[in-house]
Amino acid sequence: MFLATQAKIQQAVREFAHERYNLEPNVIVNQPPRPAMGDMALPLAMELGRRVGKPPRQVAEELAAELRNIAGVAKVEVAGPGYVNVYLNRADYAAGLSVQREQATAESASKPSGKIIVEHTNINPNKAAHIGHLRNAALGDTLVRLLRSRGNSVEVQNYIDNTGVQVADVVVGFLYLEKKSAADVAALISNPSVRFDYYCWDLYASVSHFYEEDSTRVELRGRTLQEIEHGGNEASRVAETVAMAIVRYHLATMFRLNVEYDLLPRESEILHLKFWDQAFQLLRERGAIYFETEGKNKGCWVMRQEEGNREVETGITTETEPQAGAEDTKVIVRSNGTVTYVGKDIAYQLWKFGLLGKDFWYRPFQSYPDGRVLWVSATEPDSSTPPTFGRGEKVYNVIDVRQSYLQNIVAAGLRALGYEEQAVRSIHFSYEMVALSPRCCADMGIELSPEDRKRPYVEVSGRRGLGVKADDLVDRLIQEALREVQARHTEESPEFRQRIARQIAIGALRYFLLKYTCNAVIAFDFKEALNFEGETGPYVQYAVVRARNIFRKLEAEGGRFDAALVTPAVLDRFLAAPDGDPYWELLFLASKLEAVTEQAIITTEPAAVAKYAFQLAQSFNNFYHRFRILTEQDESRKAFLLWLVEIVDRQLTATLDLLGIEVPEAM
Repeated sequence: MFLATQAKIQQAVREFAHERYNLEPNVIVNQPPRPAMGDMALPLAMELGRRVGKPPRQVAEELAAELRNIAGVAKVEVAGPGYVNVYLNRADYAAGLSVQREQATAESASKPSGKIIVEHTNINPNKAAHIGHLRNAALGDTLVRLLRSRGNSVEVQNYIDNTGVQVADVVVGFLYLEKKSAADVAALISNPSVRFDYYCWDLYASVSHFYEEDSTRVELRGRTLQEIEHGGNEASRVAETVAMAIVRYHLATMFRLNVEYDLLPRESEILHLKFWDQAFQLLRERGAIYFETEGKNKGCWVMRQEEGNREVETGITTETEPQAGAEDTKVIVRSNGTVTYVGKDIAYQLWKFGLLGKDFWYRPFQSYPDGRVLWVSATEPDSSTPPTFGRGEKVYNVIDVRQSYLQNIVAAGLRALGYEEQAVRSIHFSYEMVALSPRCCADMGIELSPEDRKRPYVEVSGRRGLGVKADDLVDRLIQEALREVQARHTEESPEFRQRIARQIAIGALRYFLLKYTCNAVIAFDFKEALNFEGETGPYVQYAVVRARNIFRKLEAEGGRFDAALVTPAVLDRFLAAPDGDPYWELLFLASKLEAVTEQAIITTEPAAVAKYAFQLAQSFNNFYHRFRILTEQDESRKAFLLWLVEIVDRQLTATLDLLGIEVPEAM
């Protein structure tokens, strides 16, 4: 409703500027701080006045005269040096909210028909997921929900790097530290007393120490990488067994956070189906890469300097230099013949856009509880009939900010091949890391040095084994929430209390991960996340539960809400200024979800939706405490108040759904 109204006003302003002054300005719409100053404010007259040489206030008066003719506009006033303040017809606007869903469907129908691919999570399948991975998944999943809410067709991919360095390190651990065969590893996976992803967490840290004890042992990594890429040997069998077992743990962990996927493209198929060979041939033919014959990269295939250093916009940040101490990210093929991450990612990105001339085979991997199939790439066909994957019009890669330079190289590879448009539509949705507050470390039993205890946050390190496993974190949050739920609902069944505790815990975690802007480092803290007051998930959930409890109590008292009582005359009566200002402010805020959603997509900032959820919950709670609803004696006013509660319930529930947060039955 808000978007449609704003668009109508903007279009009228554009037509005015074109017809009167032959200009095509960018029309910005602000919101005044108080209803008495209007519902929308247009500062355009100042700009137009300067451009056409007329007093801004005179231009504002001309514009105001045009806007007064728009249906749904109650009045237009000119203020100050030339602000145009628009006052909406509150009753008409409110009546339109009852058909908002139909309007949203119509607006969605005008969205581009091309598919959007969102790649997120992408955890190396070598150990248990940790809290940093949860931020990626929460951001990626929320982006998917936002895009789909606006009518876009979205394909969700979770890339499985099953032939990379991290998997190779765990394979080294099994083969050379523990002297285990592929059969031994398979037996370990099937052992019900072993949590395999946790086992690999410890083994991965042990391998780092193994290398540190004797630097020549690092050669085992390179040899193992080659064996994994080549296939048909013990190392590749161990890698396949380890990676796919870990993937199942990762999927289960993410499902606890209400995160699902459509496709698991595997790196091994990019190699075995010759995706990389095709991409390598294209890059070499176009001269985008060359064979280095001297220096530190001797024997490597390297991206040309002008391509690698070209500044590429990556969503949140723009970077032009690799991280200090990292592998030279311009290297596409190492001197030992193995392909770097960025090389394989160029091939993968070409496939996403349907530019490679090749496709995966696919097979079902698992089904979600609703029956939807999750597919995985395969090296050969089977009897199943998969959907059409890839061939996206736009691609979002959700990867942390430390990978910005690598993403620049991928985009540069597309440009070098002549795919400028696809490079522009390759969007790096970057974000900062998740760390732990010292208090969180103490809560989880992680020992810290005196220096670390004084820091504002402690960084997670998989190689050092320092961090909080995602499932441990979720379990702890559920335990904390369950303690509160049990105290409040002693009469309910254990199943009921457990379900509510899970919904509160997941809501708390997802909200905490989403409320910070992407360029902010998060220091996770249990007490802050689970607080029922302040800017937290439980606070927003409680506002919806409170709204629904009003209707439960109404029904228990033998009453019912009759929406037919809320006539245009009733809306006009109770929304009229100034007495209706508090109602109007709440209603107007509740109508802005679609606008907030649109802005979050444009800026790739889901934090805007989290912030909106809190503001609406806070506004509703103030309304709840200020007005007596069920004891209201005026039947018309009571019906109007219930109608307003229903609107807020609907909008807050939809907002939480965009954030991947469920509404509990009780709090």
